[in-house]
Order: sequence, then C-alpha cells, then structure tokens
Amino acid sequence: MPLDMSRILRALGPAVASTPPAEAVRAGFGAVAGLAVAGLFAMSPAIDRDLGLYLIAPFGASSVLLFAVPNSPLAQPWAAVVGNTVAALIGVAACLLIADPALRIALAVGCAITATILCRALHPPAGAVAMTAAMSPDAVADLGFRFALAPVAAGTILLVALAAVYARLTGRHYPLRQFDEHHPNRTRDPAPDHRLGLSEAQLNDILERYRQSFNLGAEDLARLVGAAELQAAAQRVGPVTAADIMSRDLVTVSPDAPGERVAALFRQHRFTSIPVVGPGDRYLGVIFQIHLIGGQAQGYAARAIMQTQIPQAAPATPLGALLPLMADGQVDAVPVLVGGRILGIVTRTDLISALARPRPQAGASELT
Repeated sequence: MPLDMSRILRALGPAVASTPPAEAVRAGFGAVAGLAVAGLFAMSPAIDRDLGLYLIAPFGASSVLLFAVPNSPLAQPWAAVVGNTVAALIGVAACLLIADPALRIALAVGCAITATILCRALHPPAGAVAMTAAMSPDAVADLGFRFALAPVAAGTILLVALAAVYARLTGRHYPLRQFDEHHPNRTRDPAPDHRLGLSEAQLNDILERYRQSFNLGAEDLARLVGAAELQAAAQRVGPVTAADIMSRDLVTVSPDAPGERVAALFRQHRFTSIPVVGPGDRYLGVIFQIHLIGGQAQGYAARAIMQTQIPQAAPATPLGALLPLMADGQVDAVPVLVGGRILGIVTRTDLISALARPRPQAGASELT
C-alpha cells in the first residue's frame, strides 16, 4: 500500500487546538510570577541552607501544568505534591542503593512512574524529580531523604498555592471543580447541566474505556458532553442568531437612576433584568432582579447595583453560543451590542421560546 504522505504530515503536526494569544500570555505570566515568588522564598537569607530549600529544574515542568493546563488531572494538588514527593523518595533510594549511574537513573524514573500511578498521583514532572535525585549523588549524600521534603515537597506546595491564587485572580478554576460540587445556589440539587446527564461513575467508566483518565476528569467530561448537547439542541432549531430572538423594545435606566425607580420598573414590567445605558444608548451594565432582594437598591443609584462583568453577544451570535452562557444559572440575560451600543437583550424566556419553536422542514411551503 503506497504511503499517504499528507496523512503522515498531518500526524506529525500539532495535535493541540489553536489557543488565543491572551491565554498563552496568561499561562506564561503565571509561570513567571509563580517561579519568581518561589525563587525569592527559596533564596531568602532567612532560610536555613541546611534545609535544602532551593529551586530545581522539575519545578519548571510543574509550572507548565499548574499554570497552563490547571484543569488537567495531572496538574491537581494531590498529583503534584504527592507525585513529586514520592518520586523524590524513590530517586534518593536509588541513589543510595545503586552505584551504576545509567541503571540508577533508569530504575528511578521507571519506579517513580509505577509508584505515582499506583498512588493516583501521576504528575509528569515527577519523572524529572526522580531523575534529578538519581543524578545528584552529592546533594543526596548531604540531604538524604530530606531532599523529598525540601526542596521537593515544600517547593511544590508553594507552587500549588501560588497557582490557586493566580487562577482565582485570572478567572480560572484551580484546583479542579469536583463532579459533586454543590449547586451555585448553595442547595443540594445537582447543577442544571448534571441533572439529566450521565452519573460520575458512568463518566469515569467512559474515561477508563478510552484510556483518557489521565487527560480528563469526570467534571471536564460532563462539561464537554453538556456543551455538545447544547450545541446539538441549537442545531435542531436551525441557524437562529441573537438578532432573531432578542428583545428590542428595551426599558432602560440611566446610571444615576435611583434604586427605588428601578424597583418600580421591575414591578411594572415584570422583567428579570434591566439594562443601564448612558448617552447614545451606550451600554454600561445590567441590573438583575436578584439585586433588589432585601432592599439592596434602597438609597443607591443604578450604577452602584448594576453588574458589568457578564457575557455579551453580537447580533450574529448563533443560538448555540448563547445557550451555554445562561444554562449554568449564572446570568439571566445577555445584552446584544454593536460598537458599545445596546441593540437588544436575550433573556432565558427568549431562549426557551426559540427552542420550543418547531424547526421548518426542508422544502415545506410557507403559508400565505
């Protein structure tokens, strides 16, 4: 059979989807900040050098996972801390027991891989930790098994803590969200996108069956399945866009409108959201009905109670992109903007109406 060169070349090309430059910068800056802070701590004159606190090369590899792919099961705190520590213990043991360097390094790395898998703590940089210990007989002679505590365990814990802080500051989730995490409304009900989906056991079974348990967690797989189902639901209603379903005759308020007036508009129109606009219909934010519970609007102007950090859409945004924005219960409406001006707003009611509308059959004649 002749070789298919195009297929071979495609197989040798990138397997990772293209990433927005902003995300690449976010990951890189996180690694810079994390290693810089860790380095300052490790190199502080106040640190007792006998404790062996210093940076080691595998921390660079750990930073790739912690800051670039924080959702990966391989980057979670248990995997990072336990994986690196167990690998360090094995590397030190190999260094103390085996004289031949080549055999010592090979056994250290191989045993570290096996041990971390059995501990459910596979962390790729752990192989480099074991190798570092096996290649450093002088450091091992000075520190012995303390090498596993410092720099390895102490340094990894510090990086994990910094990664958790950085993720929160940049809008990411680390450590990984658990499948059975409480509903955002703090009730025992599962999140809406989990109620009709697969159970955690079923999701884990799929991951094991396709040998993907090291690449995805059950929560990530649930989110992907949910996103695929939403996309399929959107396709069933045809090529619908935000412009097709948005509410156009908007009731808006100025940023200086008193809270009492906003509350009166909610009572009058029975809305769940009211946009806040400036001169020329310039969009500024949205006030949701939930903001008025408990008299939060009393004595405040609209600018003080409006929410600005919510998803936005353009008139051509497809229904498939709007569904996940409101499916998790975080927002009740998405403003539709052009050049900073608000043209309309898509509410949950608009979405439900669009999904309930039957899709026209191909070739069906229109009633006149």
